[in-house]
Amino acid sequence: MEGRVAERVRGALGPFGFEVHAFKVGWYNAVLQPAFHLPYPDDTLAFVVLSTPSMFDKALKPFVSKERLKIIRDPVDQCVSHHLSHVKEKFPDQKVDIIFDYEILPSRKPKFLAQTAAHVAGAAYYYQRKDVKLDPWGKKKIYGVCIHPKYGGWFAIRGLLLFPDIQVPFLEQSAPVDCVSTEEKRIELLEQFNFHWQNGCYRDIIEVKERYSEEQKAYFATPPAERFRLLGLTQGAQ
Repeated sequence: MEGRVAERVRGALGPFGFEVHAFKVGWYNAVLQPAFHLPYPDDTLAFVVLSTPSMFDKALKPFVSKERLKIIRDPVDQCVSHHLSHVKEKFPDQKVDIIFDYEILPSRKPKFLAQTAAHVAGAAYYYQRKDVKLDPWGKKKIYGVCIHPKYGGWFAIRGLLLFPDIQVPFLEQSAPVDCVSTEEKRIELLEQFNFHWQNGCYRDIIEVKERYSEEQKAYFATPPAERFRLLGLTQGAQ
């Protein structure tokens, strides 16, 4: 069952530069405190959706040129929402719940922890302070970061697709690729991400197969309200 569903989800999203990885809700809930649990049975089928570097040309630019008059918030968020909602149409007889990476609960907590989801789904390795044996940071707060075996840090986690009526007790978990395997590299990665993230060097901690184009880098480096101009959209963000 999971295979057929995964094929249809990938068929809908793959051509637009998205990558999709299946997981069981129980894997995610098992590594988090109850406050962050997803409210579904453990065997519920879910997918984490990533955007790869090609999403900019394959999905965002065509979406903007077609929908330019209807874009009233962040164009990337609206583009992702458009494509994930389109997946729902591929499953008319199934309930499909979507949670986007930018959604928050009334408590201001995120609706899901994106990097944890990517890690348990085997999509990207979530490097955290606990992955460093001799920690040099003392009392400093150190945030973790996901690294993709093919794209390094040149990708984004965009959302979850959940199939509440599909239970997959026999789905096997595949571990994410530990591509930053030395202690020195892990320290360098967390240093770069926490203290110099603006320069983006952490994204190239490994040899990558593909990264964002110059146009795409410029787009994401621009404050959201000014991105409309870069895409040829005249109105400001609401």
